[in-house]
Amino acid sequence: MRGLLIVNPQATTTTGNSADLAIRSLAGLVDLDVEHTRYRGHARELAAAARGELVIVVGGDGAVNEAVNGIMARPPESSQRPLLAVIPGGGGNVFAQALGLAADASAAIARIREVIKEGQFRIVGLGLAGDRYFTFSAGLGMDAEVVREVERLRASGHRESPALFLRTMVRQYWSGTDRRTPALTLERDGQPSTPDLFMTAITNRSPWTYLHGRAMLPVPNPDFNSGLDVFALRKVRATTIVSAVGQMLLFRRRSPRGRHTLTVTGLESLTIRSVRPIAFQVDGDYLGETEAVKFQFVPHALRVVA
Repeated sequence: MRGLLIVNPQATTTTGNSADLAIRSLAGLVDLDVEHTRYRGHARELAAAARGELVIVVGGDGAVNEAVNGIMARPPESSQRPLLAVIPGGGGNVFAQALGLAADASAAIARIREVIKEGQFRIVGLGLAGDRYFTFSAGLGMDAEVVREVERLRASGHRESPALFLRTMVRQYWSGTDRRTPALTLERDGQPSTPDLFMTAITNRSPWTYLHGRAMLPVPNPDFNSGLDVFALRKVRATTIVSAVGQMLLFRRRSPRGRHTLTVTGLESLTIRSVRPIAFQVDGDYLGETEAVKFQFVPHALRVVA
């Protein structure tokens, strides 16, 4: 098998050792070319042009998302779209953990070798936000504002971590986000629109994120192949947020409940509209402000080593 190893040297925990270990571990199974990303969007270009049956990404969710979009830009025939493998190297590594890989790079590499050797791969669905595919989540409103601020802090030298996200979330709540005027409306085929929402998170039937290794589940039993789910807030209050987060972490068999929360599951498509430009993120990658995004579920879209 021939493959391409894409290394994001700027990812939070990526080191040269991860790439070297992957090359040594996969020797005899995969003939690897190695490329290091040099700018935003480079992983997408590399994956789209990759020659071979396998693309391996050493990096965080942002680099993985870029590679996924590069793979999906290729012709739909399975022979033209390579397998994807992920070696965790970011601060969150949500997609890798959702696939059952360890957050530790060496353990993930060992597992990837086993799966490649056994030839047991997996096919997962993806979300599509406008023209951007996502693996686990997209959002408009406060969560996207937090992603934007974390990216700004990382650019100024801060290290990405759960603590950084929590601090940024608290600061954004008190001094950044609009907690008075809801801007968002959820539209679904055949259903009345749902207006007056402050924040929406659209998940690809997967964890929204992980907090110290524990999945935050907007819906129970994530499986990547049951459509898109929406979690939204009608009020942005500290008690509402704390209650929702606590339920996601503690209750594994039901969605969060509350007067000011909304959960809709198993959607094939939906649209989120905003009365003003609002922050928008995909897989933890800030994409700027928007006033409308159409979301679609793409079943059986991607072959992964997991």
